[in-house]
Amino acid sequence: QVQLVESGGGSVQAGGSLRLSCVASGGTFSSYCMAWFRQAPGKEREFVAAISWNGGRTYYLDSVKGRFTISRDNAKNTVYLQMNSLKPEDTAVYYCAAVRSICPSRTPGQNDHWGQGTQVTVSS
Repeated sequence: QVQLVESGGGSVQAGGSLRLSCVASGGTFSSYCMAWFRQAPGKEREFVAAISWNGGRTYYLDSVKGRFTISRDNAKNTVYLQMNSLKPEDTAVYYCAAVRSICPSRTPGQNDHWGQGTQVTVSS
């Protein structure tokens, strides 16, 4: 059973940066397409970014393109989300997700494993 643990969330002012990390255990990390989702209060969980098994391809939500960067280190079983130029509308709980069968997995139900989430709050 794959376990995912996120870290790196926090509170920042608009224009600031945060780097989220997600460490995987209990599976073959390099066989999973990894993704980040987020969920704001009262809203559905939405896809933010994904990265292919070997890191060769990345995918982004249009509103974060040019501001967020997803990367992975298979030797460390870790996926990252570098978030720059943060906006108040980026405020949400951010979740790490893993899937083996499809990449990207833009629909939450397509993902096999989830982390517990980390809160990101951006103030204006």
